[in-house]
Amino acid sequence: MSIAAGVAGRILMERAGLAVFEALRRRFPEARRVAVLAGPGNNGGDAFVVARLLAEAGLALRCHLLGPAADLRGDAAHAARGYHGPVEPLAAFAPDEADLVLDGLFGAGLSRPAAGEAADAIERANASGVPIVAIDLPSGISGLTGAAPGAAIRASLTVTFFRRKPGHLLEPGRSHCGETVLAPIGIAPSVLDEIAPRTFANEPPLWRDKLPSPDRIGHKYDRGHAVVFSGGVTQTGAGRMAATAALRIGAGLVTVFSPPSALLANAAHLTAIMLQRCEDEAELAERLEDTRLNAFAIGPGFGIGEKAARFVAALLAADRSVVIDADAISSFRDAPQALFEAIGRSGGAGVLTPHGGEFARLFPDLAEGSGSKLDRAREAAARSGAVVVLKGADTVIAAPNGRAAINATGTPYLATAGSGDVLSGMILGWLSQKVPPFEAACAAVWMHGMAARLHGPGLIAEDLPAMLPQVLASLDF
Repeated sequence: MSIAAGVAGRILMERAGLAVFEALRRRFPEARRVAVLAGPGNNGGDAFVVARLLAEAGLALRCHLLGPAADLRGDAAHAARGYHGPVEPLAAFAPDEADLVLDGLFGAGLSRPAAGEAADAIERANASGVPIVAIDLPSGISGLTGAAPGAAIRASLTVTFFRRKPGHLLEPGRSHCGETVLAPIGIAPSVLDEIAPRTFANEPPLWRDKLPSPDRIGHKYDRGHAVVFSGGVTQTGAGRMAATAALRIGAGLVTVFSPPSALLANAAHLTAIMLQRCEDEAELAERLEDTRLNAFAIGPGFGIGEKAARFVAALLAADRSVVIDADAISSFRDAPQALFEAIGRSGGAGVLTPHGGEFARLFPDLAEGSGSKLDRAREAAARSGAVVVLKGADTVIAAPNGRAAINATGTPYLATAGSGDVLSGMILGWLSQKVPPFEAACAAVWMHGMAARLHGPGLIAEDLPAMLPQVLASLDF
């Protein structure tokens, strides 16, 4: 589209090559011997621009091309002619003789597994332990799905242009990229208006303007009243963690609804969070008469079964916003359509927060299908009528209208019991403050990862709510 708008492809290729050259020199200033791997397309053209700049800077180069030079066309052929050093076949690539490998074999548009000498070169580069810089996306990774259907470069640094692709954020692509640098090369922002993207990186510009800032003359009732359901006496911790997270994220009031058996256990641990008995549907109906209770989270530690399913149905029928997590999701394993229909009839927001196993209980056909994680989450949202938070290292948040965001703040520190309960409470806290459900889920997922990163090693789920003030302060709350 930029070319159609008047920016010559050769100019864009020159800018892309310069961006890669500059990033490479910043990150690996000691490298003196570089092996350049060039493919037959525009990625190969970018690689030849970088090779020319490296040669002009006095570095020792060995440039390797996949296929005959006579097959190069257009801008790539022009860039290859600008490099005046020798060009060797890809089979001659010897990574052990280099300090650095530049990967320009394939770009984001690769739609099939790397094969033959390309696959062999990729595997030798990875096995060598020599740092690799990838142009646009590591060769062998799908730009649409992040999948690696065959051999794929494991880069230390990836330099891409204009905007990231899903393959930079979805696993395993994200891990294969190493550090990703986004370089401007003069593509006008107006191009996005023509593209009309429906997939986004989950970052503050996507949702920051939807979050409320505390009003100087406001009061706690302006900030919503969130409710979390507790499990029985031996399963109270998950609900309390969710409730604490909702309070920390800014809900004006938070109450734990508890069965009688767990009232004393919960009372012993709760201070600013309120506590009410809620044993059955009759008591729930009575509680729902208070319309100030505007957002609910159910599932963490609640128990799987008909009671959970009935409670979810009652909340949705009362037009409340509901975060449906954990046991509440699994309770609809045999009747997912009943849940989707209840969400569709509700005037409130529904947010589903499954990990992979829970997702398979509601959407078995999608879980077993061949689509990407992004595709699965988007289809699940359309089918269920809910915002779907498909959790993992590359959490995807998808709305029924097709918008989706891929999160990149995830960290291995979050692989600890209870971290998902805290996330549910954070989403709940934003919903109680009337943040739209897609933005509420996106903001919570991003902040959840940032809180874990701020804490670092030794993290347990109880630590996460205490880190939220620092995360909020970074956003000028």
